Formats: sequence, structure tokens, C-alpha cells
Amino acid sequence: MCYQHQAHISSRIVLKPTLMCSLAAVFVAIAALLYSPSLSATSSPQLNYRPIIGILAQENIPGDPHAQGSSYIAASYVKYLESAGARVVPIRINRTYDEYVKLFYSINGLLLPGGDVDLQKSQYSRLSKIFYDLAIKANDASDYFPVWGTCQGFQQLTVLSSSKNLLTLTNTTAVALPLMFTQAAQNSRMFKSFPKDLLQSLSEQNITANFHSWSLSMQNYTRNVKLKRFYKVLSTNTDGKKEFISTMEAYRYPFYAVQWHPEKSPFEWIEKPGMVHTPTAVRVSFYTASFFVTETMKNQHRFSSPSEEEKALIYNYTPVFKGLNSIFMQNYYFD
Repeated sequence: MCYQHQAHISSRIVLKPTLMCSLAAVFVAIAALLYSPSLSATSSPQLNYRPIIGILAQENIPGDPHAQGSSYIAASYVKYLESAGARVVPIRINRTYDEYVKLFYSINGLLLPGGDVDLQKSQYSRLSKIFYDLAIKANDASDYFPVWGTCQGFQQLTVLSSSKNLLTLTNTTAVALPLMFTQAAQNSRMFKSFPKDLLQSLSEQNITANFHSWSLSMQNYTRNVKLKRFYKVLSTNTDGKKEFISTMEAYRYPFYAVQWHPEKSPFEWIEKPGMVHTPTAVRVSFYTASFFVTETMKNQHRFSSPSEEEKALIYNYTPVFKGLNSIFMQNYYFD
């Protein structure tokens, strides 16, 4: 949140010539700093108002009667990003490393979705590591590339950042919870622009949807030096026995992760505990999506041509309606 401070100087104050010269020199020096090409490019980057975000596909859920091909993306993640002004490219499994590198430098951000695959042996985990490493390298070279992880995506980021699986079982498979904010949340990149009333609702109402059996406990986070140095904890929750991390962001990189599901409130409709469709829950979905999409606008990657962009977009695929009793209302399937 930006605050502007104005200094009011009375017109009756008379400045001595020597003081005026000194002030003029100061103003010239400040102006030179403010308008130097490198600093202005860093502090006020040109925004890309046509962001394209990649979403990782993952292996089909065993026993899915609607499955086609070898992988899927839940349509709610696509709608989530589109609702905030982004377009989506599916990142399909079983492609070559060179294809993934080319795609990385064509998109403006990455979303690692929820699901149920192995975080160390699946194609999803393989893709995640490729794009994670590319994102680290790009950001280290001042190429701003944001990454967002939801639920399984959150968990995958912890494995990638710590080089081990530190997750522990929690009783959180279908429950809505309020967030227990840490002191770091107030000045975090993710939450600092949220309206105060929305933050209060997040901290008091059961509006974050949790559908996970595995969590990163505060104990395991605290004991792991790599994770502590990499991620700032913004909120925690508890299943009554274990305190686990529910929201975090990286210190040095534009990486963000939520163990809960902001995309479910407006876009998933199965009737079961943990699903919340109140106006406040929908607002939370919009503000998280808007935050991340705005982050991706800081990236300037482009496809090599309009035709290449057109071929890559998810508009080339048709989502499959899976029924009202499905955890995902619609899925995109890929060969």
C-alpha cells in the first residue's frame, strides 16, 4: 500500500542565496538518481497487460471414468487466473527439456496446482523441478518470474526448496478454517494490499478450503535451515494437534504458496464439508488471483510469434464436465 506525504512550505519564508544554491544542488542530485536509466527501469518496470501463465498438468487420477490421454488440469485453476485478467497455457507432461525451456521463456508466470501425485517420482514433480530451477535462474538474473503453488503445489515447493519431503499427516481432508496470521503477514507482498475487513474475515471466519492429508508442520519448518532461509511464514493453522503452515512467500523470489484452495469457492460445487461459497470467500479468491496475476505482469517474456502463442493457449482444448459429485467440476485432458 502506498502512502503519499506532502510537505507544505509557507510562501512567506525567504531563503538565503547560499541556502538556495545548496538546496538546488541537492535537488539536481536527487533528480539525477531518480531519472537515471537503470534505477527508473528497476523501480518502475513497464507492465505487461497481456500476461500468460503456465499451469502444470499432472498424471490422470486412477479410476477417473472421464479420463482422456495421460494428464489433466482442473478447469477451476484456469478460471481462477482468467478471472483476474490472465490467459493460460497448459504445460503438458512427457515433453522434452528443450520444449520446456522454450515455453518458460514464452510465459510470464507459473501455477503449480493441487492434486494427488508423488512429489518426488511423478512427471508433475519432474516438470516442477525443471521450471523451479529455470525460475530461480531467471530471477537471479533480474528476470522477474513469479511462481504460485496451491495445496499440492505448496507441498511440491517445500520439497524443491529443501531437497527432501518434510510433510506430515494432518486431519485436514475436508475442512474450512480461518487463517492464523503471523506478524510477517502485515508487511508481506501477498497480503499488504488486501482490504482490512477482508483480512479480518480471513482471521475470524472458516472460509479457507482445506483438502489435504499432508502438511508442512511448523516444527519441521523450524528445524530445516533451507526452508527457514527461503520462505517467510504468513499464516498457520492447526488440526487440533499439529500446527502447520497455510500461507508463505519466499524472501528473495516472487514465489508464493497456499496450502488452502482459493480457487474452489467460486468455481467448484461439490457438496461436502470444507466448501465455502460466501461472498467473503469469493472475494478472497479474487484478491489472491489478482495479486498473482499482477505479479506476472512484471514479466516480459513473449512467444516467438502470434501463431506460436495461439497454438499454445488453453482455448485450443475443451473442458470435460465430470458431474456435480466430482471434486473437480471440469477437467482439461491432454495426450
